[in-house]
Amino acid sequence: MFQSILWVFTIIQFLVLLLLQQQQWFVNGEEIVTCSGIVPMKYRQDTISITDFGGVGDGHTLNTKAFREAIYRIEHLKRRGGTILYIPPGVFLTGSFNLTSHMTLYLAKGAVIRATQDTSTWPLIAPLPSYGRGRERPGGRYMSFIHGDGLHDVIITGENGTIDGQGDVWWNMWRQRTLQFTRPNLVEFMNSKNIIISNVIFQNSPFWTLHPVYSSNVVIRYVTILAPADSPNTDGIDPDSSSHVCIEDSYISTGDDLVAVKSGWDEYGIKYGRKSYGITIRRVTGSSPFAGIAIGSETSGGVENVLAEHINLFNMGLGIHVKTNIGRGGYIKNITISDVYMENARKGIKIAGDVGDHPDENYDPNALPVVHGVTMRNIWGEKVLQPGSIQGLKNSPFTGICFSNIHLHGVEGPATPLWKCSDVSGTASAVSPSPCAQLTSIPGTGTCLNSF
Repeated sequence: MFQSILWVFTIIQFLVLLLLQQQQWFVNGEEIVTCSGIVPMKYRQDTISITDFGGVGDGHTLNTKAFREAIYRIEHLKRRGGTILYIPPGVFLTGSFNLTSHMTLYLAKGAVIRATQDTSTWPLIAPLPSYGRGRERPGGRYMSFIHGDGLHDVIITGENGTIDGQGDVWWNMWRQRTLQFTRPNLVEFMNSKNIIISNVIFQNSPFWTLHPVYSSNVVIRYVTILAPADSPNTDGIDPDSSSHVCIEDSYISTGDDLVAVKSGWDEYGIKYGRKSYGITIRRVTGSSPFAGIAIGSETSGGVENVLAEHINLFNMGLGIHVKTNIGRGGYIKNITISDVYMENARKGIKIAGDVGDHPDENYDPNALPVVHGVTMRNIWGEKVLQPGSIQGLKNSPFTGICFSNIHLHGVEGPATPLWKCSDVSGTASAVSPSPCAQLTSIPGTGTCLNSF
């Protein structure tokens, strides 16, 4: 019986992957652009089920041993083309586990992989070298719920099954200040390449949700990421010192930034020196009390060549946030954010040089970040309480800022809030409310000439 089910599943998988691998999509006769072709989907012939290794999807049985044994089997048998680990409908409670190369973690419709809330069993790993310590606490950090280090050719996909971090126990430890080490991410890939994450719901992460770090060629598409608005630091997707990352067609509603591009923290990030670049964020919708699209604030390795477009934001703290600080060093260059709609936000756009804490007292206050070449265009906001601010650093002004066709409408009232700016230069065209005087106005209907 089970072999028949797997045969049907194999046929379905082939058809789904065939569709996903197409690079041209059309809606109402218009081609939809995608970056997902940087990592082609793979069809794998070998399939095993978590139930083959004693997995029980009753929501109570702990399946850590089953997951680890199944992945050990994939790693050591080395089937040609790799192996699918199939998770059938049911709730599979488990501790954290490591993935391996050449595998697909496939969640069927109704499948849930749920993290145990027994924090005492959670493995500790070394801090990231570009952070020098845990992001929240000195020393090591708890391993992510689903983890991969030094891997290639890994896929997490399925029929919108769920990976549930059950993060409330960790959030409460953070609120009560009883954390001994930094909370675990939900999914983290380190030093990895050719990764696809698609068609899965990720919810209730203890800390950051999806964290590709020191990785390249990563596609994250058709995912849903959920966490309560008051859940601390539950960023949606944080590409970190990574390159060629494609984030598309996803919905994110969390307690912190929806997407935040990072590259290391102060002196540790400067020393490690690995930038984030070639990041595309496209057709993302979501809500958060913090930012929709963020750069930083940990940018000490440098961030450049980031494109975010066709973004829809609702009930936001901030629409767009480019953030750094003294001691960060590094740079933020060639950032383009376009075609954004936001509704009901405290502030539309913020570019700031005074955001974020430091890992210790050893940061260099003379390590000033460079922010140059930030373009924002075709941005429309409704019920935006304050249009924005650009506050550079006195000894490292932000340059080459280009705003065009930006209209941020506030709530009805007698006064129109103004932009707040300092230590910045650039150009602006067709911006309302009128931008700060530091941005040279360019007449026209929505284009501007950058100064870089």
